Amino acid sequence: MKRKYFGTDGIRGTANQGSMTPEISLRLGMAAGRYFRSCSVKRHTVVIGKDTRLSGYSLEPALVAGFTSVGMDVSLCGTLPTPGVAMMTRSLRADLGVMISASHNNFRDNGLKLFGPDGYKLSDEIELEIEALMDEPLNQNLADSDKIGRTYRMEGATSRYIEIVKATFPRGLRLTGIRIVIDCANGAAYRVAPRALYELGAEIIPLGVTPDGFNINEKVGSTDTRALKKAVIEYRADIGIALDGDADRCIVVDENANEIDGDQLIALIAQQWQAAGKLSKPGVVTTLMSNLGLENYLESLGLTLERSDVGDRYVVEKMRADGYNLGGEQSGHVVLSDFSTTGDGMIAALQVLAASVKTEKPISEIANVFTPAPQKLINVHFEESNPLEDKDVLALIKKVDKRLGKSGRLLIRKSGTERLIRVMVEAEDSNDTQTAAEEIAEAIRKAA
Repeated sequence: MKRKYFGTDGIRGTANQGSMTPEISLRLGMAAGRYFRSCSVKRHTVVIGKDTRLSGYSLEPALVAGFTSVGMDVSLCGTLPTPGVAMMTRSLRADLGVMISASHNNFRDNGLKLFGPDGYKLSDEIELEIEALMDEPLNQNLADSDKIGRTYRMEGATSRYIEIVKATFPRGLRLTGIRIVIDCANGAAYRVAPRALYELGAEIIPLGVTPDGFNINEKVGSTDTRALKKAVIEYRADIGIALDGDADRCIVVDENANEIDGDQLIALIAQQWQAAGKLSKPGVVTTLMSNLGLENYLESLGLTLERSDVGDRYVVEKMRADGYNLGGEQSGHVVLSDFSTTGDGMIAALQVLAASVKTEKPISEIANVFTPAPQKLINVHFEESNPLEDKDVLALIKKVDKRLGKSGRLLIRKSGTERLIRVMVEAEDSNDTQTAAEEIAEAIRKAA
């Protein structure tokens, strides 16, 4: 069934346009409220958190109006990372959690991510049922006058999240003497991340902690680590940690300002957890985008790599279905299901720091775990027409795939959150990788 509102990660779009308006938020609140209200007869509650985007100020009250009008109570967490909203939803035994965020996108975009009572993102089936209710008339199925929901400001949500994050750091270890540059992307973690690291004993140099509604992810965060790298060198830091706008992913920079992506972080944690007997199964789950070098490294440890569709929700679904407790994406989503139901940048970073403290080795020595196969990723913007339906583009993709043969890997897909075609090529030779990626990207540009 074709989706009208939901994409691969909730509803997302340009603020005040299309599917990202107060009206859509109102309709979502009413529809999701009606769906979850029908599941039981108890008093119903929804938890709402947000990042620092200006548009959150219009989307949040519209959601509140929608939920309360159908009889749902609302707990407002304020600015809180996405994994924090998932944790609060489960902790408070709420029916639903909503995070208002467009993750790594700039301030012009926003999104609505939904979590069920177990803290996991909603299934495709539930999202489709909610979609079916969103276009009903606004004056139907409202709560009786005496059943309208109430709204509460949840005091202490940030402190509760910080304590949960700190508890994932191994007992007996401290970050005393570790100098950390923490880049919060002017986003949801701008208060919680520096405080959690400081309370664990680290010396903190904060970046991206002055949000103004417009500067989220602007020249900071996991998608632009230039400022972080500069600060690591300037302050002679032991590590740099970059979160994205809603803090569900992280990228690490070592003491020499070399970037370490999600694949390397997963490899390091897998190595550490295998040695400690913490892996629930001998393997990890990643996506089709993860590097072939990671797969080969895990194989050398006797671990399997299971691949899912692109998107952290699909990683989590496969982890749950097959019983794995470690998974993630190359982009920095790392899912540690012993601690969290979704990607959590801070918890992942603490696992890396724990490995450094335990081994008494610098980040550069422990985190460059495997040699990546040459890989090239190019993002191509498109407008209305889908270039992947163009016969010349399809013919070229088939030709390049045949040319690479078994020595390479090709993945061409539409982004689920932006108007981008992602071209990923992997091959044994870096020149072949570059040439193939540019060739396909150029054909897509012409067709776009």
